[in-house]
Amino acid sequence: MKIVLPGGTGQVGTVLERALTAAGHEVVVLSRRPAGPGQVRWDGRTLGPWAGVIDGCDMVVNLAGRSVSCRYTPANLRAMMDSRVDSARVVGEAIAACVRPPRVWLQMSTATVYAHRFDAPNDERSGVIGGSEPGVPGYWAYSVEIAKAWEREQERADTPHTRKVALRSAMVMSPDRGGVLDVLLWLTRLGLGGPVAGGGQYVSWIHEHDFVRAVEFLAGREDIAGPVNLAAPHPVPQRVLMGELRAAWGVPAGLPATAWMAEIGAFVLRTDTELLLKSRRVVPGRLLEAGFVFDHPQWPQAAADLVRRVRTRPRDRRPAPEAR
Repeated sequence: MKIVLPGGTGQVGTVLERALTAAGHEVVVLSRRPAGPGQVRWDGRTLGPWAGVIDGCDMVVNLAGRSVSCRYTPANLRAMMDSRVDSARVVGEAIAACVRPPRVWLQMSTATVYAHRFDAPNDERSGVIGGSEPGVPGYWAYSVEIAKAWEREQERADTPHTRKVALRSAMVMSPDRGGVLDVLLWLTRLGLGGPVAGGGQYVSWIHEHDFVRAVEFLAGREDIAGPVNLAAPHPVPQRVLMGELRAAWGVPAGLPATAWMAEIGAFVLRTDTELLLKSRRVVPGRLLEAGFVFDHPQWPQAAADLVRRVRTRPRDRRPAPEAR
């Protein structure tokens, strides 16, 4: 297949490009700053010569959007919104203009669209969309609005010959430098990988191999369209996630942190505590119903595999650049 990855230079794009290329597919990455063969320049907002690589391709997987690993200032939140909505809009325009449109358009979304909750898991059918939960910071609702606008832009695109799927993805765990696992392991090695604010908030995650396999699975399932949760079937509380990661790395303990301590740490890391404190209890209802079988459904085994690969990764491996 010929596959186009708008915004494919970030962590998730790197995971996909590496796996799909190894599987023998032709992969073209659209990037604001192309840096090598197989990469084509685009601005993520306006049609241009880049649209020609979509005409005649088999699949588009749009991953573009400003990284969420930042302080949630008004300017950064607006950049998150604009980069996602603009890129989805212009990808839709490019597909609509194709003489030979792709068969399927997979549009990145996020599990953050669901409500902060502990009582029950969120699947696509019965899950509660967030934005109005009591007792959470008001700006968390804006993250939900970003996700809703992101998906809405794909829905409204006039692409009758292209099936559309919104990937409500949990955190993709890979051994690459610069990814979420890299940060969690850094905290673990420093002895800081303990419970945050009690550690009861759920973390939804997916192993990189299962993420790639799910993308390939959805590419071939003509009967699946609309939102699909890309998450392992067993989300775990944050204290369990970090406990198993410490066990895999061989660190006996991790210092706990209160919410205000997490605020200080997030400020130092130039990120936001929503990523730590929101309970994302998301399960892959539609994937499981369709017969998808996860290779890494449980976190302890996934953590052990990922840690083993981190320990054996090349020393000169560089961080994955920010997705655009």
